[in-house]
Amino acid sequence: MTDQLSRRQIREYQLYSRTSGKHVQVTGRRISATAEDGNKFAKLIVETDTFGSRVRIKGAESEKYICMNKRGKLIGKPSGKSKDCVFTEIVLENNYTAFQNARHEGWFMAFTRQGRPRQASRSRQNQREAHFIKRLYQGQLSFPNHADKQKQFEFVGSAPTRRTKRTRRPQPLT
Repeated sequence: MTDQLSRRQIREYQLYSRTSGKHVQVTGRRISATAEDGNKFAKLIVETDTFGSRVRIKGAESEKYICMNKRGKLIGKPSGKSKDCVFTEIVLENNYTAFQNARHEGWFMAFTRQGRPRQASRSRQNQREAHFIKRLYQGQLSFPNHADKQKQFEFVGSAPTRRTKRTRRPQPLT
């Protein structure tokens, strides 16, 4: 059930595929894991669907959502409103992330070593093909408010107090 009341969170990052060693890219209807770091088609916009870990993944350049058809094939669709385009984000014990389709329980987004999409009905959560790492898009600062430039650390001076004056006085030699 889609939540209409919660505030949507929108994040931009790349998904690094564990098997292909490349990033997931959305080029129109075709989805693959063959993009190099910083490729314009590898920049993904991930928006939350509900209060929890359900997300929609959209290619920033192609404006298409990653969806799954009824046979378990990954395709790009212009509208991400259907349940086929919603994935549950699962953080695994090995710190990788798996994306399970919301409509079809047990179907995961997965890619082969060549970067081609794997049939979802044959993929499982514990398989390497379904493991991803979220990486920042190249050129983006790792700070949450990346619009503001990072400021250098400044020491704030203050007037000395009576106590500090007392400790600074040279001690008489005995």
